[in-house]
Amino acid sequence: MFGSASQTATSAPAGIALPRRISRRDLASSPLLVFYELTQACDLVCTHCRACAQPARHPEELDTERSLRLIEQLTEFPSPPHLVLTGGDPLKRADLFELVEHAAWFGLEVSITPIATPLATREAIARLRRAGASRMAVSIDGPNAASHDATRGVAGSFQRSLQMLADARDEGFSTQVNTTLTPANADAIDEMADLFASLQIAMWSVFFLVPTGRAAHAARLSAVAAEAAFERLWRHSQRQPYVIKTTEAPHYRRFVAQRRAAATERGPAAPPTSPALHLNDGKGVMFISHVGEIMPSGFLPIVCGRYPSDDVVAVYQQAPLMQALRDQDRLEGKCRRCEYRGMCGGSRARAFAVSGNPLAEEPDCCFQPAATTPPAGSQENGCGAR
Repeated sequence: MFGSASQTATSAPAGIALPRRISRRDLASSPLLVFYELTQACDLVCTHCRACAQPARHPEELDTERSLRLIEQLTEFPSPPHLVLTGGDPLKRADLFELVEHAAWFGLEVSITPIATPLATREAIARLRRAGASRMAVSIDGPNAASHDATRGVAGSFQRSLQMLADARDEGFSTQVNTTLTPANADAIDEMADLFASLQIAMWSVFFLVPTGRAAHAARLSAVAAEAAFERLWRHSQRQPYVIKTTEAPHYRRFVAQRRAAATERGPAAPPTSPALHLNDGKGVMFISHVGEIMPSGFLPIVCGRYPSDDVVAVYQQAPLMQALRDQDRLEGKCRRCEYRGMCGGSRARAFAVSGNPLAEEPDCCFQPAATTPPAGSQENGCGAR
């Protein structure tokens, strides 16, 4: 259904000065975020792992030389992206510090998502900061050791995560907590929100589960439960000292727009315009796997090209699927006629995981668009029907 795009790769000139601003219009030519999965090797056995991580590194991982060239290729975007080095556990790669230093030298902002294992020592965190990484994100999936460690599969993971955040803060990192929200921890949103306020984080990124990887058959929040979670997150966003964002829950933007409209008595019929970029899978986001597969996101595993055979800039700009994901008129079902589709668009990853169609309607949203006549063949469910 969707093919790939290729183009001869070239290297960016050394020491190039990179623009830092990007607008919504720029997303057609440049992603804001590029996630590079350095490895799938990891010593944890998380129940919701997107990557189905394994203890050993894959023999076909991109080697150091190709990884360095990949980083340079990212600078060829008109607006070079923020680079997120992820895994598996990035600290499983001995060349991690060299890669961070290379990216920083080329002017890229670099974030890192290490795993809470003994590899994440204070010394390693300090080295990452000296190499040029600016933000560290640590996963915490519960308000205490019992809830978090059960998810991560290793005793002591919760305390290790807290120590990593403290070490990163002391070393000058901006810090972030990532939480995957499921029926098992949704009732603990309030406890987690208050705990994270004490950790001096800059952002809490709340992931709404996509049934892919090890989580393919895991329970996820129903549409009604997602709305209840949105209500709690919105309430905390008004009082907590950190930013709250959602991942794979773009319908939270619709929820926020409705709340803001109601608060100013404008009513929900006309969604307010916003300078926000409204990122989504393939729209301002690109993912490159440990073996060079180029995909719209780590949660939407449709391969649009493969580095180094394909140029990452050309794939993002020209691959048919990437272009389709950025075109709101290509959405199907109720998402296509939704008045909030410009700011939301639904999780393309979840739509694909549930239906096999990345342009299908968001399966975990109970909002009913103002237009009541569904496109032929679509099936509608109300908020109480899932």
